[in-house]
Amino acid sequence: MTQPSGAPLVLVTAGGTGGHLFPAEALSVALAQRGITVDLATDERATRFGAKFPARAVHVISSATLRGRDPISLAKTAGLLAFGFSQSLRLLGRLKPAAVVGFGGYPTVPPVFAANFRRIPTIIHDANAVIGRANRLLAPRVTAIATSFADVLGAETKLAGKTTCVGNPVRPAVVAAAAIPYSVPDHAQTLRLLVFGGSQGARILADIVPPAIERLEPGLWNRLSIVQQAREEDMTRVKSAYANLKVTAEVAPFFPDLPARIAASHFIISRAGASTVAELAAIGRPAILIPLPHALDQDQRANATMLEKAGGAIRLDQAEFTPDRLASEISALAAEPARLAAMARGARSIGALDAADRLARLVLEVAGLTGKDSR
Repeated sequence: MTQPSGAPLVLVTAGGTGGHLFPAEALSVALAQRGITVDLATDERATRFGAKFPARAVHVISSATLRGRDPISLAKTAGLLAFGFSQSLRLLGRLKPAAVVGFGGYPTVPPVFAANFRRIPTIIHDANAVIGRANRLLAPRVTAIATSFADVLGAETKLAGKTTCVGNPVRPAVVAAAAIPYSVPDHAQTLRLLVFGGSQGARILADIVPPAIERLEPGLWNRLSIVQQAREEDMTRVKSAYANLKVTAEVAPFFPDLPARIAASHFIISRAGASTVAELAAIGRPAILIPLPHALDQDQRANATMLEKAGGAIRLDQAEFTPDRLASEISALAAEPARLAAMARGARSIGALDAADRLARLVLEVAGLTGKDSR
């Protein structure tokens, strides 16, 4: 497609998972409200989002995550990134964007490097409390850096000078869900529990949560209403476990209306990806968070710690995440509605509903398009 006459273009680039695409989506909406055309450059994983992403066009760029240090793996990764760089140079030559904005993941590396080569203004946004490897590679070369948390790069003088904390942009569906006040459960009321593990689900939750529910006092089974994300191969056993206990449960591999389900819940059990933590904080809901244990940067542990320090979450490292421990935590929360309400307020205290607007203003400033922003 050709760019509409008179409308500046910003190229947004992100890895093809929800954790990268959701904040990119939020920025795209904010830029569109300011009269900016947005295109998306990503990898083939994002094609499952189809036309749902608010971009004029989606461009698939070749890339690869560094998965090994052996010569073959290094050569394969370098080759794919070099090919993606060549694709990106041609794409930028055709689109002539006013700026390129990267949201992390290795698919952002070729377009941002190509923009740097073509002297196009560049911004990266990092959603985590610890900067990711792709963004770490790009940070010295970009025009500006945006972060979700303060002081992520505070100790690095050369980078701190071009870093702005804007928060983690959340989707319009999250902003809508954030308007729903937290409903404190009383001791006789249904207790709504939401369990999910990110866009790909998490087997550990299927392994631990049902046996933890089985260990609860039988009287609590009648109060529980559980919504749980589970992988296709785990669906039958998770459903059967709850059916045997006569616990009300809805189990599915994916919930497209997850923000609304977060808002409808009394508490959540989940991993601690950046988008998950941002959405829990924006909506203001209590959580038990189990960080992914094997990440090189331990980004999920850092994310969970931020919400825990705010009083909005209980962080359980995976070694502590046993059926007995989880049953104990659920029992304690069910018995203390006031504690759940306090946790909801704690989570909400670090939510950033205006992060997309703040990032949009930064993008327009870096791109020299401040006249487009009337907000």
